[in-house]
Amino acid sequence: MRIQMPEDVKYILEKLNNAGYEAYAVGGCVRDSILGRIPDDWDITTSAKPEETKALFPKTIDTGIQHGTVTVMRNHVGYEVTTYRIDGEYEDSRHPKEVIFTSDLLEDLKRRDFTINAMAYNHLEDSCSENDMESKGDISNENISKSGLVDAFGGIEDIENKVIRCVGNPIHRFEEDALRMMRAVRFSAQLGYTIEEETKKAIRVLAGNLANISAERIQVELVKLLVSKHPDYLRTAYETGMTKIFFPEFDRMMETKQNNPHHKYSVGEHTLHSLKYVSNDKVLRLSMLLHDIAKPETIKVGEDGVDHFYGHPDLGEEMARRILRRLRFDNDTVGKVCKLVKYHDQKLSLKPEKLRKAIVKIGPELFPLLLEVKEADMMAQSDYKRDEKEQELAAIRMVYGKILEAGDCLSLKDLAVSGKDLIEQGMRPGKELGEALQKLFEYVLENPEKNNKEDLLNLLK
Repeated sequence: MRIQMPEDVKYILEKLNNAGYEAYAVGGCVRDSILGRIPDDWDITTSAKPEETKALFPKTIDTGIQHGTVTVMRNHVGYEVTTYRIDGEYEDSRHPKEVIFTSDLLEDLKRRDFTINAMAYNHLEDSCSENDMESKGDISNENISKSGLVDAFGGIEDIENKVIRCVGNPIHRFEEDALRMMRAVRFSAQLGYTIEEETKKAIRVLAGNLANISAERIQVELVKLLVSKHPDYLRTAYETGMTKIFFPEFDRMMETKQNNPHHKYSVGEHTLHSLKYVSNDKVLRLSMLLHDIAKPETIKVGEDGVDHFYGHPDLGEEMARRILRRLRFDNDTVGKVCKLVKYHDQKLSLKPEKLRKAIVKIGPELFPLLLEVKEADMMAQSDYKRDEKEQELAAIRMVYGKILEAGDCLSLKDLAVSGKDLIEQGMRPGKELGEALQKLFEYVLENPEKNNKEDLLNLLK
């Protein structure tokens, strides 16, 4: 198996090898290359100590030298080069108490999380003879092929079987770093793989340890899961007890049924299905995840025995903001998601003047996302009145398209007059000028054909 590597990676491997050290590309870059994907980055593992690596290259950065990592800069790109190591005891479900450098590649690989991430590759081995390989110290012939791939823990087999499996004892791997449980679900969602049963059992046992992990790290894994090909695999995080720790509101959604003709799933299952109907954009996927977050809090059973959820969009906006803040999302993401949650259930008018006002209220940049949210919400419901709902959404899209095609004014910056124009007409800068611009803007929303300088200045007079 020959893996295509960037020339800079080959250069680093050859430089280390020529100096008498072992060096391999390792981890996710090897996995992705085998899967036919383009790796996001290339990590290198070596028998050279950090100081020895630094001595070989003109430009390096001490990014994690206490853990054996040096970043080698080549053509303005950084490549992390880490010494083979054995991790000591973990005390906080995240950090090893100590790191011990080793000359044994297999010792380094066995500390890694999953078999598919515990493979190493060196293009220099392609031309090695069997005698050459026998001289490679602790690496046995059965673990290193003439193709240069080191797969001591069955990573290739698990790729073929589409399985996520821990290296060694899964209890030990998850006790070392509890975030690996989230990573198991995330890799499963990204690749469409199942989680091996013993690995899944260990997650159920240790899910509570996620309480030791920072919100920032959990957020990163959650987003990667949500924007994957299988965002609904969040179900696995629920089934194994993880969401109970970092997202208990989701557990309530999974446990809240919807006895309503518009729905055929529980609130949680409806949410999971809706995730698949929007594009893999962070804001859209988070909006679908949270759009019905307040339904368990607002459920009321009517006299007819039907469940209703009055007020859930407004309360949902508040709850979404608390959850996103708790998970340390940035202000821009919080603002956009909360607005989409607030308006996801709002009925839109087919009258152009009213739809223009709705676009302005929601935001011209967010309105097309709102239409995606509405469609996804509909697609994850029952078939009750589906034709009617689809026709209504199609009609809204048609009116919206005509508004865009006509170039109607949808923001103050699109107004045909500016503050400068009003000052030239004798108005003074200040509150009155701002109010005048706002009134002209509201007039143009109802009369888009009047958005020209002459008509607006005459109206002002």
